[in-house]
Amino acid sequence: MDLVGLIPSFGGLIWTIGAFIIALSIIVAIHEYGHYIVGRWSGIHAEVFSIGFGPVLASRTDKRGTQWQIAALPFGGFVRFKGDANAASVGSEDVSELTEAERRTTMTGAPLWARSATVFAGPAFNFILSFLVFGAVLMLRGVASDPLTIEELRPLPGEYGLEAGDQIIAIAGQSTPELEDFDDYLDGLPVEPVLDYRVLRDGSELTVPGPYPYPSHATAITHDSAAQDAGIAPGDVIRAVDGAPVFAFSELREIVGNSDGAPLALSIWRDGEAVDLTLQPRRVDLPLPEGGFETRWLIGISGGLFFEPQSQSPSLVEAAQYGVEQTIFIIRSSLSGLYHMAVGAISTCNISGPIGIAETSGAAASQGWISFVWFIAVLSAAVGLLNLFPIPVLDGGHLVFHAWEALTGHPPSERALNALMTVGLGLMAMLMVFAVTNDIFCP
Repeated sequence: MDLVGLIPSFGGLIWTIGAFIIALSIIVAIHEYGHYIVGRWSGIHAEVFSIGFGPVLASRTDKRGTQWQIAALPFGGFVRFKGDANAASVGSEDVSELTEAERRTTMTGAPLWARSATVFAGPAFNFILSFLVFGAVLMLRGVASDPLTIEELRPLPGEYGLEAGDQIIAIAGQSTPELEDFDDYLDGLPVEPVLDYRVLRDGSELTVPGPYPYPSHATAITHDSAAQDAGIAPGDVIRAVDGAPVFAFSELREIVGNSDGAPLALSIWRDGEAVDLTLQPRRVDLPLPEGGFETRWLIGISGGLFFEPQSQSPSLVEAAQYGVEQTIFIIRSSLSGLYHMAVGAISTCNISGPIGIAETSGAAASQGWISFVWFIAVLSAAVGLLNLFPIPVLDGGHLVFHAWEALTGHPPSERALNALMTVGLGLMAMLMVFAVTNDIFCP
């Protein structure tokens, strides 16, 4: 056995598990803190706030009498409120001997509005986390400034006359528009390997040659994609596919889209060296901005401009709007995906289990902390949505029980609650088995 060869794989496994635990712990902590703080504001006392399950590794009790703890199994967490029979807040202890004021501090004795607000706060805080992270990332990254100005050129084969600091006035004789109209502008440009750029440099206008604005350059590689498996790296430039020259990303996308999954031989420029690789596109179900999905052949390469544009910080309003839009997009895409899987329009392999999520966690962490916190925001929105499903044991199930109580004037009986909880646990166990099976057997 090659023990030396196993070391990198073992290190990668530790990295993946570590990233997964960190991501999950952050999301669980935010979710449970939502339950805790709204419960406290509503007058419900929390006895235990736990990150993880099982044996307690460390704990302390605050001045309000809440025990804050970290447990040995870091795959979830809970808040146990006063009067709860268990960590899932299902059933209650005997509170008959408590005074009216003491019963008011229990989950059972609190008004319906307080209990409902406390339950809903967990998913709500997950959505708030996503909103804040998406907005903060936009603030950190900035948005391309108007007019379009080159901050840094990406390495490309060939010699061109553009320089950092050039303000692009026109391409191929067509004046550059406002940035919001740039995608439509690109559609009107000639698809040629070299175009004339009119730029403003040091106060003077001049015309210099430059590449097609969106070259066949791999700006980023998607995790668990054909490109990653084939060894394509960020910065690679695809110069030919099956011997046919390509120089625009749109050409590469069209060839891959029309491949019908057949293997493609790629000729790549990498740091001045020629590299030949073969990969096979994969069918991928992509969510559409307007809703729904489209199925396309993809290799997992993202493109971009041949330069890094100068950026400016967005306003707080722009960042907030972006955070809301991204969070809504994740929620809507998740719901649309579940519907389309249910009706057989897209593959059920789109559901990932803990193994797939852990692998994605490790891949995101490997790409830098911004990618990692972005992944946490995406996963947080998905977790918040999942918890609102009307399944017993989830927050959505509790809200259904509260709705029943509001309509009938009394909560479901203990017997009914226990039966429904058993059904809910069974459903969640089946979902977990299905997701893990996907992780193991789906391509």
